[in-house]
Amino acid sequence: MVPVGGILGGGEAQWRQIRRLWSPPRLMRPIPLLDAPALLGQNAGMGLAIEREHFDEAEFPLFVKRLERSLVALRELMERPGFGEGPCSLGAEIELSLVDERGQPLPRNYAVLGESVDPRLTVELDRFNLECNLRPTPLAGRPFAALAEEIDDAVGEVRRAAALHGGRVAVIGILPTLSSEHLQGTAMTDSPRYRALSWAIQRLRREAFQLCINGEDPLEMTCDEITFEGAATSLQVHLRVAPSRFADVYNAVQLATGPVLAMAGNSPTFLGHRLWHETRIALFKQAVDYRGSDAKNTVARVSFGSGWVEDGAFELFAEDVAIHEPLLPLLGDEDPLDCLRAGGVPLLEEMRLHQGTVWRWNRAIYDPAADGHLRIEMRSFPAGPTTADMVANAAFQIGLALGLAPDAAGWIHDVPFAVAAHNFYRAAQSGIEARLLWPPAPRCAPRPWPARALALELLPLARRGLVDAGVEGGEVDAILAVIARRAETAQTGSVWQRATLGALGAEHDRPAALSALLERYLALATSGDLVHDWPVEG
Repeated sequence: MVPVGGILGGGEAQWRQIRRLWSPPRLMRPIPLLDAPALLGQNAGMGLAIEREHFDEAEFPLFVKRLERSLVALRELMERPGFGEGPCSLGAEIELSLVDERGQPLPRNYAVLGESVDPRLTVELDRFNLECNLRPTPLAGRPFAALAEEIDDAVGEVRRAAALHGGRVAVIGILPTLSSEHLQGTAMTDSPRYRALSWAIQRLRREAFQLCINGEDPLEMTCDEITFEGAATSLQVHLRVAPSRFADVYNAVQLATGPVLAMAGNSPTFLGHRLWHETRIALFKQAVDYRGSDAKNTVARVSFGSGWVEDGAFELFAEDVAIHEPLLPLLGDEDPLDCLRAGGVPLLEEMRLHQGTVWRWNRAIYDPAADGHLRIEMRSFPAGPTTADMVANAAFQIGLALGLAPDAAGWIHDVPFAVAAHNFYRAAQSGIEARLLWPPAPRCAPRPWPARALALELLPLARRGLVDAGVEGGEVDAILAVIARRAETAQTGSVWQRATLGALGAEHDRPAALSALLERYLALATSGDLVHDWPVEG
């Protein structure tokens, strides 16, 4: 591979020059955004609107039959000439937390939402959560500057609205100030969608959820509500992919996720416990795991997957229908096969609803917008610390996946799927300190790499993937330099939080230290400095 120094090196002087070059909040010309709100968000992801909380047992077999017809319709639709073809586009969703003047969770999401008419904003699972569904943009050109501008604009609107209720916005993987009292049943947003989801998971589980996460302060506890999942907030990135390329790009996304996640950690604590660098990964899986005592004999709804994809997106949809029992058996008015055979593009509402309750870390999305298309949703990255840091994570992930995709068959020959899954969980657990398995050269067996060294090794491949996709070279160099600097300084959001909590712990008890940590985080996140430059002070 090309030495990273030849592309992104040059020391502090060059880094200052790069920061001046890539300045998303002060764009010199407009960036084209796609006028298609349905391309992203809960309607595209969840399908049917959910307006009731309980379902009869007789409704589930009818829903399964509709899923089966949806799969037949999808298979025939994907064989239609021209389906899903078109330029790649990039979109994202970002989840936020609301906090009060003391840094405590502020359970006023509907009140804050009511202060805005911005269609990008919606509530999330817990009352202190909001979500921004960002407008997509073409991948060619300067998509990451456009994404950064969208994030700043949407988050700025939430900040304005929250201030009217004495609130602030925290863009962070897990709030350090959360306690178990903040996550009881009353924390759930007052919405039929979330009450129905809670009912459905409880229907299958019939026992309390078990949280067991190791770390410096291991956590073991039970919880009765899915509200604990709402503690984890993320940046979810969408990439539109042509059906003919889906298998190669999806497999490449899976390969890339471990090395990228290792450089992106921002969730090291939960309920005052120091746990994984990306505690969200373990928390989300366990907080909605309906399997209970039968976990060893069934497949989790939150997973990295079961193997490399061979048959494209259809394989993933069919597997999720076959393996996972429906949670919300709500039927729409449209018969998908009747619509398809009349020449239309079916909504596939039931299948989209079902997919919205199977939380693969990298998920296939079918969207009927724009005559129907497919996307890959990348769900593993945390919210925060800064807009530029989040956009750099997205660029590294997409660039590395696109760089790997042309030789995806060779890469998956060299890297067993179990190794990719291993890398994902080791990255979540140990972050930038992880040792990941990766081939030193094509057609070689994987060997252990320090995550920092591997990231630097892979950055030229990520650059090639982005440039070949039409992203402007100046933007590529500037944004991937953020990852290079993070590797050089060995400081991610998680590393900074851990070190700062340790320094504060010398003067304060744990709750006071966590509150002080959050205040410093909020101040630095809006200072203009990226996380690798944040000082650690007691």
